[in-house]
Amino acid sequence: MRRIFVLAAATLAAVGVLAPAPSAGAAEPYCGITWGSLDKTASGGGGGLITNLRAGQNECWDRLVFDLNAPGGAGYSVRYVPVVTEDGSGNPVPLAGGAFLQIAVVAHDFDPNTGVPTYQPADRYHAVNVTGFQTFRQVFYQGSFEGVTTAGLGVRARLPFRVFLLAGPGNGSRLVIDVAHRWS
Repeated sequence: MRRIFVLAAATLAAVGVLAPAPSAGAAEPYCGITWGSLDKTASGGGGGLITNLRAGQNECWDRLVFDLNAPGGAGYSVRYVPVVTEDGSGNPVPLAGGAFLQIAVVAHDFDPNTGVPTYQPADRYHAVNVTGFQTFRQVFYQGSFEGVTTAGLGVRARLPFRVFLLAGPGNGSRLVIDVAHRWS
């Protein structure tokens, strides 16, 4: 008799009538985020100019955006580091937060032909006001050196992040860095 019940249960499970209960430990990813916190890099682009740096908030992440005048975007490297350092001197940059992203964008922040700045924050240690953001704590803007512009982002903790390029507006593009508010 027991064999009949086992055979019936196996048959019902095979056709999808009986399904195992979901594991108690299997939770849905936070806001569907599956990004991780490892280095993000892309080659290519370059030759463009940074025209603005801004930040915004989403219900699931905080966003940092580099506006570029190049339609193809720019190469980049974004990674967590123990401390953000200044180009040339290697001096540590004091940043608020429990974790730090070092950002390198293959683009100038000045016109190489004229030397005229295309982006220059009033305060490079607080390049963007992120007061009240859930994840961002401080944005440091280093500037350009040998065709690469660097910045530092202090965040609440080492959290998942993603980096991608968007076309527009107009003939420009945007380098976007999203950092999640929390892990899954």
